[in-house]
Formats: sequence, C-alpha cells, structure tokens
Amino acid sequence: MGVKSSDDLVYTRKLLMRLTDEQWAVIQPLLPHPTKTTRRGRPRRDDREVLEGILWILRTGAQWSELPRAEYPPKSTSHERFQEWNEQAVFPLILAALYEQLEDQELLDLREAFIDGTFSPAKKGATKSALPRRAKAPKS
Repeated sequence: MGVKSSDDLVYTRKLLMRLTDEQWAVIQPLLPHPTKTTRRGRPRRDDREVLEGILWILRTGAQWSELPRAEYPPKSTSHERFQEWNEQAVFPLILAALYEQLEDQELLDLREAFIDGTFSPAKKGATKSALPRRAKAPKS
C-alpha cells in the first residue's frame, strides 16, 4: 500500500466516531454487565471502544471487515458485542436516553424532524400488485 496523502488522513479522521464524555456518561449505565465469569481467554475490550466501532460501522455503512483496526477493536469483538447488545435491546435504550438529553438541552425537537429513506422502484416500474406478463412464445 502506498503512503496516504494528507487529504486522505483528514477524510479518515472525519469518519472516526468518538463519543464525548457527556454522551458516555448517559450511555454507560445502560450497557449490560458482562456475563463471562471465567478468567480464561483475552481480557474483555472496553465497552466504549467497542461502541465507537459499532457506531463507525453504522455511520459509514461499511462491512465489519472494513473496521479500521488501528482505531477500533477487532471486527469479531465488535460484531459479537453488537449482536449481544442487539439481542438485549440496548440500542433503543441508548437512543431514547440520548434523545432525552438533547431535548432537555433544547438541541433537538422531533416536531421539526423528518425521516429520510431510500426509494426502490419495482422492476420495470410495476407495482407489487401488478400481474406479471405472460412469457412470449419462442420465435421460429
């Protein structure tokens, strides 16, 4: 791999997802305590580092294999923790707590917000309920 230019480094830094200490103070109590009781294996990675890696994946839409190794925990650790927290419904709790914090600070008002989505048209512009065309007979 070649040396990255300074423009590439600035762009990479912009994509990094870091939680503020204030955000972490709100989120940390919502995370479940580790269930592993054995002392075998590697030490558990810090929840904050892992969450920042998960947020990077969610923000960029990248695959787990593209998680920057120099900045975040390994992809397997991040993905396993994501699955664990997802099964325990931790992310809706985090979202609600952060929303409440922003609302209290009068920085967010959902009455003035909207949701953006992606539009995928049906094949050939047909609606889902449209009947498919009959296959054409082979030309002789």
